[in-house]
Amino acid sequence: MAAPRIKRRGIVLVLSSPSGAGKTTISRALVQHERNLKLSVSVTTRPRRPGEVEGKHYSFITRKIFDEMVAKRELLEHAIVFDNCYGTPRPPVMKALEAGVDIISDVDWQGTQQLRESIRDDLVSIFILPPSRAELKRRLQNRAQDSAEVVASRMAKSSDEMSHWPEYDYVIVNHDLEESVGQVRAILAAERKRRTRQTGMADFVNRLRGETS
Repeated sequence: MAAPRIKRRGIVLVLSSPSGAGKTTISRALVQHERNLKLSVSVTTRPRRPGEVEGKHYSFITRKIFDEMVAKRELLEHAIVFDNCYGTPRPPVMKALEAGVDIISDVDWQGTQQLRESIRDDLVSIFILPPSRAELKRRLQNRAQDSAEVVASRMAKSSDEMSHWPEYDYVIVNHDLEESVGQVRAILAAERKRRTRQTGMADFVNRLRGETS
């Protein structure tokens, strides 16, 4: 007979890093490997990049709609990065958590601070560091998505971004993608077993205590 499934509240797993350090690649790899883990779909006002799919990578909206969502408190967090607006819609995340589904999000340190204020008990935060500044620059250049000016701007901003690492629950240096994905999976497995998140455990234990051999 299969063991009964114990009800559990979901987790919002946040990965932050300087642009190019690997948070988005790690996030997508985790979704492929982990059952019951969904990628958060943020809204953004920036233009769609080649290969991006509406509703899968982002929901692309106008600045007017974004401002309306902020005013109505429909975003768990929001930030302006390089003149573009980003935010995490509240309703789908809260619905997933109640259903015991885990959400992974690759917001920046500003967004993480806001999430900590709004859903502290549901949040697990991980900061991803590059192995060196030279490697970070190489990864940004190899993406071939941004101009040399944008790469330089991202590199200039990376020092400030990396200064926020002590604010996170966990820190990983992304030397190797496969190894980093494995480390995040280990963190996720442990956090899923926290007593406070296993909301059905009390009922399960009470049933156990009432069973007769």
